[in-house]
Amino acid sequence: MSAFRIKTLVAGAAALGLALSLSACISVFPKAKPSGMYRFGTTPPAAAKGPPGAMFGVLKAPTVFTRPSAGDRILTTSPGGEAAYVADARWIAPASVQFDEAIARAFDADPGRARLIGRGEVAKAQMVVRLEVRAFEAAYVNGPKAPPEIVVQVRGVINRTGDRALVGDQLFEARVKAADNRVGAIVAAFDQANAKVIGDIVGWINAAGAGLPSE
Repeated sequence: MSAFRIKTLVAGAAALGLALSLSACISVFPKAKPSGMYRFGTTPPAAAKGPPGAMFGVLKAPTVFTRPSAGDRILTTSPGGEAAYVADARWIAPASVQFDEAIARAFDADPGRARLIGRGEVAKAQMVVRLEVRAFEAAYVNGPKAPPEIVVQVRGVINRTGDRALVGDQLFEARVKAADNRVGAIVAAFDQANAKVIGDIVGWINAAGAGLPSE
Protein backbone atom coordinates (compact mmCIF):
# COMPACT_ATOMS: atom_id res chain seq x y z
CA MET A 1 0.00 0.00 0.00
CA SER A 2 1.25 3.52 -0.78
CA ALA A 3 2.78 5.23 2.20
CA PHE A 4 1.10 8.55 1.57
CA ARG A 5 -0.78 10.55 4.15
CA ILE A 6 -4.52 10.79 3.61
CA LYS A 7 -6.27 14.10 4.14
CA THR A 8 -9.98 14.82 3.88
CA LEU A 9 -10.80 17.96 1.97
CA VAL A 10 -13.34 20.08 3.84
CA ALA A 11 -15.05 23.32 2.92
CA GLY A 12 -12.54 26.10 2.56
CA ALA A 13 -9.49 23.84 2.75
CA ALA A 14 -6.60 24.64 0.46
CA ALA A 15 -5.02 21.17 0.56
CA LEU A 16 -3.49 20.42 -2.83
CA GLY A 17 -5.26 23.45 -4.26
CA LEU A 18 -7.48 21.15 -6.28
CA ALA A 19 -10.20 23.75 -6.74
CA LEU A 20 -12.45 21.28 -8.48
CA SER A 21 -15.60 22.85 -9.83
CA LEU A 22 -18.62 21.05 -8.41
CA SER A 23 -21.12 22.40 -10.90
CA ALA A 24 -22.45 18.89 -11.46
CA CYS A 25 -23.39 18.42 -7.80
CA ILE A 26 -26.95 17.95 -6.63
CA SER A 27 -28.66 18.65 -3.35
CA VAL A 28 -31.87 17.12 -2.06
CA PHE A 29 -32.34 19.89 0.49
CA PRO A 30 -32.01 23.43 -0.95
CA LYS A 31 -30.57 24.84 2.30
CA ALA A 32 -28.12 22.00 2.74
CA LYS A 33 -24.55 22.09 1.53
CA PRO A 34 -24.40 20.67 -2.03
CA SER A 35 -23.18 17.07 -2.12
CA GLY A 36 -22.69 15.05 -5.29
CA MET A 37 -23.25 11.30 -5.51
CA TYR A 38 -21.57 9.53 -8.42
CA ARG A 39 -21.26 6.04 -9.85
CA PHE A 40 -18.94 4.25 -12.25
CA GLY A 41 -19.15 0.90 -14.00
CA THR A 42 -21.91 1.95 -16.38
CA THR A 43 -19.76 1.77 -19.52
CA PRO A 44 -19.78 -1.83 -20.80
CA PRO A 45 -16.31 -3.22 -21.51
CA ALA A 46 -15.46 -4.37 -25.01
CA ALA A 47 -16.30 -8.04 -25.48
CA ALA A 48 -13.22 -10.18 -26.05
CA LYS A 49 -14.37 -13.71 -26.77
CA GLY A 50 -11.68 -16.32 -26.21
CA PRO A 51 -11.02 -19.59 -28.06
CA PRO A 52 -14.09 -21.70 -28.92
CA GLY A 53 -15.03 -24.65 -26.73
CA ALA A 54 -17.22 -25.70 -23.83
CA MET A 55 -18.14 -23.27 -21.09
CA PHE A 56 -16.19 -23.38 -17.83
CA GLY A 57 -16.89 -22.06 -14.36
CA VAL A 58 -14.79 -19.42 -12.62
CA LEU A 59 -14.98 -18.68 -8.92
CA LYS A 60 -13.92 -15.14 -8.02
CA ALA A 61 -12.31 -14.72 -4.63
CA PRO A 62 -13.15 -11.51 -2.71
CA THR A 63 -11.53 -8.54 -4.43
CA VAL A 64 -8.70 -6.89 -2.51
CA PHE A 65 -8.78 -3.07 -2.68
CA THR A 66 -6.27 -0.58 -1.29
CA ARG A 67 -7.83 0.92 1.82
CA PRO A 68 -7.63 4.61 0.74
CA SER A 69 -9.66 3.98 -2.43
CA ALA A 70 -12.00 1.19 -1.28
CA GLY A 71 -14.65 3.41 0.28
CA ASP A 72 -17.12 5.95 -1.06
CA ARG A 73 -14.70 8.89 -1.31
CA ILE A 74 -12.94 9.83 -4.56
CA LEU A 75 -9.20 9.55 -4.04
CA THR A 76 -6.75 12.00 -5.63
CA THR A 77 -2.95 12.01 -5.56
CA SER A 78 -0.23 14.55 -6.37
CA PRO A 79 3.28 14.01 -7.76
CA GLY A 80 4.71 14.69 -4.30
CA GLY A 81 3.02 11.61 -2.91
CA GLU A 82 0.34 13.51 -1.00
CA ALA A 83 -3.26 12.28 -1.24
CA ALA A 84 -6.66 13.80 -0.59
CA TYR A 85 -10.34 13.18 -1.22
CA VAL A 86 -12.50 15.36 -3.46
CA ALA A 87 -14.63 17.67 -1.33
CA ASP A 88 -18.42 17.30 -1.33
CA ALA A 89 -18.42 14.39 -3.78
CA ARG A 90 -18.82 10.69 -3.02
CA TRP A 91 -19.39 7.43 -4.82
CA ILE A 92 -22.98 6.26 -4.56
CA ALA A 93 -21.59 3.01 -3.10
CA PRO A 94 -18.07 2.03 -2.00
CA ALA A 95 -15.67 1.75 -4.94
CA SER A 96 -14.93 -1.87 -4.04
CA VAL A 97 -18.65 -2.74 -4.28
CA GLN A 98 -19.14 -0.96 -7.60
CA PHE A 99 -16.04 -2.64 -9.02
CA ASP A 100 -17.34 -6.13 -8.16
CA GLU A 101 -20.77 -5.28 -9.59
CA ALA A 102 -19.12 -4.15 -12.83
CA ILE A 103 -17.14 -7.42 -12.98
CA ALA A 104 -20.34 -9.46 -12.58
CA ARG A 105 -22.14 -7.48 -15.31
CA ALA A 106 -19.17 -7.89 -17.65
CA PHE A 107 -19.25 -11.68 -17.31
CA ASP A 108 -23.02 -11.75 -17.77
CA ALA A 109 -22.76 -9.76 -21.01
CA ASP A 110 -19.62 -11.39 -22.42
CA PRO A 111 -20.07 -14.02 -25.18
CA GLY A 112 -16.99 -15.97 -24.12
CA ARG A 113 -16.71 -19.39 -22.49
CA ALA A 114 -16.08 -18.25 -18.92
CA ARG A 115 -19.01 -18.16 -16.52
CA LEU A 116 -18.73 -16.57 -13.10
CA ILE A 117 -19.87 -19.00 -10.41
CA GLY A 118 -21.32 -17.52 -7.25
CA ARG A 119 -20.55 -18.93 -3.84
CA GLY A 120 -23.11 -21.57 -2.94
CA GLU A 121 -23.95 -22.44 -6.55
CA VAL A 122 -24.09 -26.12 -7.44
CA ALA A 123 -22.10 -25.63 -10.66
CA LYS A 124 -18.46 -26.61 -10.44
CA ALA A 125 -15.78 -23.96 -10.79
CA GLN A 126 -12.72 -25.10 -12.74
CA MET A 127 -10.67 -22.00 -12.03
CA VAL A 128 -10.33 -19.46 -9.22
CA VAL A 129 -9.46 -15.83 -10.01
CA ARG A 130 -8.10 -13.40 -7.44
CA LEU A 131 -8.11 -9.67 -8.18
CA GLU A 132 -6.10 -7.05 -6.30
CA VAL A 133 -6.93 -3.44 -7.11
CA ARG A 134 -3.64 -1.66 -6.52
CA ALA A 135 -4.59 1.80 -7.79
CA PHE A 136 -7.95 3.51 -8.26
CA GLU A 137 -7.28 7.23 -8.19
CA ALA A 138 -7.24 10.58 -9.94
CA ALA A 139 -3.58 11.53 -10.34
CA TYR A 140 -2.82 15.26 -10.70
CA VAL A 141 0.35 14.64 -12.68
CA ASN A 142 0.30 18.09 -14.33
CA GLY A 143 -0.54 20.19 -11.31
CA PRO A 144 -3.67 20.88 -9.23
CA LYS A 145 -5.48 22.95 -11.87
CA ALA A 146 -4.98 20.66 -14.88
CA PRO A 147 -7.37 17.77 -15.57
CA PRO A 148 -6.16 14.70 -13.69
CA GLU A 149 -5.25 11.32 -15.14
CA ILE A 150 -7.34 8.45 -13.84
CA VAL A 151 -5.26 5.39 -12.96
CA VAL A 152 -6.81 1.94 -12.48
CA GLN A 153 -4.36 -0.88 -11.85
CA VAL A 154 -5.37 -4.45 -11.04
CA ARG A 155 -3.32 -7.60 -10.54
CA GLY A 156 -5.05 -10.84 -11.51
CA VAL A 157 -4.05 -14.38 -10.51
CA ILE A 158 -5.72 -17.54 -11.85
CA ASN A 159 -5.39 -21.02 -10.37
CA ARG A 160 -7.00 -24.32 -11.37
CA THR A 161 -9.29 -25.67 -8.66
CA GLY A 162 -8.29 -29.30 -9.14
CA ASP A 163 -4.55 -29.18 -8.52
CA ARG A 164 -4.22 -25.46 -7.58
CA ALA A 165 -1.73 -25.01 -10.40
CA LEU A 166 -1.00 -21.43 -11.44
CA VAL A 167 -2.67 -20.65 -14.75
CA GLY A 168 -1.90 -16.94 -15.03
CA ASP A 169 -0.55 -13.93 -13.16
CA GLN A 170 -0.89 -10.57 -14.89
CA LEU A 171 -1.01 -6.85 -14.17
CA PHE A 172 -3.67 -4.75 -15.90
CA GLU A 173 -3.60 -0.96 -16.07
CA ALA A 174 -5.58 1.79 -17.73
CA ARG A 175 -4.83 5.51 -17.72
CA VAL A 176 -7.49 7.93 -18.95
CA LYS A 177 -7.11 11.71 -18.82
CA ALA A 178 -10.23 13.55 -17.69
CA ALA A 179 -11.64 15.99 -20.23
CA ASP A 180 -11.84 18.74 -17.60
CA ASN A 181 -11.00 19.42 -13.96
CA ARG A 182 -14.62 18.96 -12.95
CA VAL A 183 -16.13 16.14 -10.94
CA GLY A 184 -18.41 15.02 -13.77
CA ALA A 185 -15.52 14.72 -16.20
CA ILE A 186 -13.35 12.96 -13.61
CA VAL A 187 -16.08 10.40 -12.91
CA ALA A 188 -16.50 9.77 -16.65
CA ALA A 189 -12.77 9.08 -16.93
CA PHE A 190 -12.98 6.66 -13.97
CA ASP A 191 -15.77 4.86 -15.81
CA GLN A 192 -13.70 4.54 -19.01
CA ALA A 193 -10.56 3.35 -17.24
CA ASN A 194 -12.50 0.83 -15.17
CA ALA A 195 -14.26 -0.54 -18.27
CA LYS A 196 -10.93 -0.94 -20.08
CA VAL A 197 -9.34 -2.89 -17.24
CA ILE A 198 -12.38 -5.12 -16.66
CA GLY A 199 -12.68 -5.87 -20.38
CA ASP A 200 -9.03 -6.91 -20.46
CA ILE A 201 -9.50 -9.12 -17.38
CA VAL A 202 -12.55 -10.90 -18.79
CA GLY A 203 -10.77 -11.51 -22.10
CA TRP A 204 -7.71 -12.83 -20.25
CA ILE A 205 -9.80 -15.26 -18.20
CA ASN A 206 -11.57 -16.52 -21.32
CA ALA A 207 -8.22 -17.14 -23.03
CA ALA A 208 -6.87 -18.90 -19.93
CA GLY A 209 -9.66 -21.46 -20.21
CA ALA A 210 -8.27 -22.92 -23.43
CA GLY A 211 -7.52 -26.57 -22.98
CA LEU A 212 -9.67 -27.05 -19.88
CA PRO A 213 -11.74 -30.24 -19.91
CA SER A 214 -15.48 -29.99 -20.50
CA GLU A 215 -17.68 -29.78 -17.42
